[in-house]
Amino acid sequence: MRIQLSVRTFGAWLAGVLLVPFLAGSALAQNSTGSINGLVTDSTGRPVAGADVVARNISTSAERQTTTRSTGAYNLPGLVPAAYDITVRSVGMGAQTQRIQVGIGQSLIVNFRLSSRTVELEAITIAAPPPETRTSEVATNVTEQQIERLPTPSRNFLDLAALAPGITVSEDRINGTGFRTFQGGGQSANAVNVFIDGTSLKNDLTGGGVTGQDASRGNPFPRNAIQEYRVISQNFKAEYQKASSAIVTATTRSGGNTWSGSAFLSYLGQSLVSLDTFQVADKANNPTTFKEPEFSRYLGGASFGGPIIKDKLHFFGSFEVNRQNRSNRVDFQPPAGGAFPSLDTVNLTQYNGNFTSPFRERLFFGKFTYAVNPRSTAELSLSNRHETDVRDFGTSNCNGGNICAFDEAVNFRQNVTIGQARYNIFSGPWFNEAKVDYSRFRRNPSPNETGLPQRVFLNLPNGSAVIGSNRSTQDFIQKRLGFRDDLTYSGFRAGGQHVLKGGASIDFVTYDINKDNDGTPRFLYDSVANGQTFNYDHPFELNYGTGNPVLNKKNTEVGLYLQDDWSPTSRLTLNVGVRWDFETKMFNTDYVTPQNVVDTLTRYNDSLPTPLDLSKYISTGSERKPFYGAIQPRLGFSYALDAENKTTIFGGFGIYYDRSLFDVSVDETLKLTHPSYDIRFLAPGQAPTAGFVQWNDSYLTADRAVLDQLVGTFGTPEAWLISSDVKVPKSKQWNLGVRHLFGSLAVSVTYAGVRGVDQLTLNWANFGLNPNGSCCTSFNLGAHGFSNFIYSSNDAKTWYDALLVQIDRPYRRSSENFGWGAGLSFTYAKRQLEGVDNLGDLFAFPNTINIGKHSSNDEKARIVANFITDVPFLYGVQFSGLITLGGKFRQDVGCPERFCGSGTTGNQFQQGGFTVPGTFPYQTVDLRLRKDFPSLGGTRLGLTLDAFNVLNHNNFGCYNTGNRTDANFGDPGCVVSDARRFVIGAEYDF
Repeated sequence: MRIQLSVRTFGAWLAGVLLVPFLAGSALAQNSTGSINGLVTDSTGRPVAGADVVARNISTSAERQTTTRSTGAYNLPGLVPAAYDITVRSVGMGAQTQRIQVGIGQSLIVNFRLSSRTVELEAITIAAPPPETRTSEVATNVTEQQIERLPTPSRNFLDLAALAPGITVSEDRINGTGFRTFQGGGQSANAVNVFIDGTSLKNDLTGGGVTGQDASRGNPFPRNAIQEYRVISQNFKAEYQKASSAIVTATTRSGGNTWSGSAFLSYLGQSLVSLDTFQVADKANNPTTFKEPEFSRYLGGASFGGPIIKDKLHFFGSFEVNRQNRSNRVDFQPPAGGAFPSLDTVNLTQYNGNFTSPFRERLFFGKFTYAVNPRSTAELSLSNRHETDVRDFGTSNCNGGNICAFDEAVNFRQNVTIGQARYNIFSGPWFNEAKVDYSRFRRNPSPNETGLPQRVFLNLPNGSAVIGSNRSTQDFIQKRLGFRDDLTYSGFRAGGQHVLKGGASIDFVTYDINKDNDGTPRFLYDSVANGQTFNYDHPFELNYGTGNPVLNKKNTEVGLYLQDDWSPTSRLTLNVGVRWDFETKMFNTDYVTPQNVVDTLTRYNDSLPTPLDLSKYISTGSERKPFYGAIQPRLGFSYALDAENKTTIFGGFGIYYDRSLFDVSVDETLKLTHPSYDIRFLAPGQAPTAGFVQWNDSYLTADRAVLDQLVGTFGTPEAWLISSDVKVPKSKQWNLGVRHLFGSLAVSVTYAGVRGVDQLTLNWANFGLNPNGSCCTSFNLGAHGFSNFIYSSNDAKTWYDALLVQIDRPYRRSSENFGWGAGLSFTYAKRQLEGVDNLGDLFAFPNTINIGKHSSNDEKARIVANFITDVPFLYGVQFSGLITLGGKFRQDVGCPERFCGSGTTGNQFQQGGFTVPGTFPYQTVDLRLRKDFPSLGGTRLGLTLDAFNVLNHNNFGCYNTGNRTDANFGDPGCVVSDARRFVIGAEYDF
């Protein structure tokens, strides 16, 4: 089976996409909308057929209408998340209205019982939104109130994904430099996906799962533009793609029939941050030289929306800025007493001082919504994210544990632009959405100061000193033009009621990559190196990458799905679906292995510690085929044990394919077209020796013309070998649970299991283990033109079994001035890996075969609680909080078995020890107070105070687990979260 995507084929497909809305009708896709269904009966319980059911959006006055079938059943799919007045009318009966809040992705059951009367009376509104009970998904809705009212330090809306059991979110650290991601199901953050208004933010190129989140202090989207979102940690339906663990699907805010807006400003500064345990000790030990880390963060923005044409055309826009300043200290301490005159001439102390590390981010979003006619709407939106971050320098902020001068800083730039147009139309039981989107993601870390060679002076009294330009420039650009169409039909009956839905998508993706790693030459200095005495007179080694760092590729991504939500009875719903995904060039399918690699590999393969199957690892451009087998069945069910749907049993099973990072295929090419070399120099006065170069002062330059001549004679590149049968990562997921409603309190208990397989890893062919299992035996490829042969395999696996408990009572007002809401999630889980050491790590040294099944990030228990309450008797004061308690997790002790032999390692150390309250060694309590002042002309001013880690708990990490006989064994070396800190702010609503 092969797919031929010709211009004619695509033209026919596109014509079909554009014609379907007019032929079929619709509303929005379920991945950004919700639905309401139920039964309409008379006072005796008999079904009422032909009753009119109208849903009116109370913000925009837009209406959706349907009629009940012979069974009294009705269905309103594709509702934009909002509050609706649902009105039911039937001839000879009184009308009845209920006000229902529809959340994203929710499928709500709302039943009506009409009373018989000859005169229709005025409708009665009942403000009693029902909890969702009849979904087979393991999902958590994060509401508009939680987004606006719960304490989050940096306004990253993904932080609240932690409200879902089984989901963990990376820490927001004052001095953190990236990885603001989330993960679930025992897999890495690479396996997640985020959808905003149905558009995927998947990062095809690099890690982190979401564009722009693998190495950023910033936020993926303006929080004041997010209305609400849904975290589906398991068993999501076939309409979602490119994720094998958890997904987040969010909907943005829209303008209504009344102009309104808000503005905010918050501040966190050095004086509002406490010292952690290690800083307190440093201050006590160095009272005269200790200086508190300088830091300030300003978050500000505004949003507004309203009618351009009432009931017809609405606009919403938002803007946010994130300004952060840190002061990184550079403190070089060269040897005293003039021991090394050559080092003295460099004058490293001239680079000392405190330097600002600025971060700047701007986020913009705008949306127009147009009611074309009573049956159709159109929407146009645009978002843009731009950020710069000057970082990775200083005494404690330099990569590799070195001390880096300010001129060694990197400027980490990121830009994400997304535009999309949607058109939907509905007619009776049909609804359809057609969508076109364009996105551009740019990830561009580069030297903040260019043109200097990098110089590293090793083994100085307080660490190695680094001066000169940053080593690498990267410019990754991912451009995507996508077309998608979703069609739903709810009028089919055969053995019960069916809601049929199918869809197709095609994305045309371009990857433009400049990966100039090691493009800045790095010269290493020391007093003694390679058995020779240098006394820092000149470098002993050069590390340098040269050649062509540019790669341009195109990829086409196709997705098809079909699903059926079948209700044989009013109590039972079966969700049956299947999805198929295909990519033309997820991997470098037309790659041809260079002849010098083929010759060396063929000649010495039998001598390698890990001989390779050459039929799989030598490519002529035709062996590596696109993967056609990503067929993903999905099955779920929910069964209500009672007619009121208060108790529901639910479960499901599915297969989910993710994708491999294109960055792997990039390196397969660039490791040879842009190789990095290590060139060793002789000490002064040494006789010429094979493998060494006589130093010349002209080499100390960033001039590529000079250095390219040098590496043309010396140095060996690295070759990466991707297997012709490379597989796409996937997972198998299943769950079984029960939900019960205790009044307005929803409680669920779920078992969730996930098995991740075919995870891509990279191994060393020229390294292996000794016969006793210790490390390592090797083959000297350097003598034959290469430093390493690194080959791919799909041997890594993950296991995840969890008990998930969730208790939720959404915020709602019980009176004019008082309301409250609260929730609690509890996770008890076991996570294991095989074939890799850490989640998200592609490298398995020396290979996957010897990395057995073991626990990883095996935090047994985690509790996350949240609450929002209006304070009684204090009008205008609201109190909210977010509490996280993390349990112990096991860590390996000693040398890994595959390196040092059997009996040298074990999972016997537990973070937090066994002391009370060490049951939860990780603890954060975050609180928020907001005071609203009396309304002035319809406006409202609120002052806010947020306190994070209010108990100032030490959340330790970096434990010493190297040797049980070490006097410091088991002691922590760092904290994994910040100490107590306060954020003050103001919010103005108008």
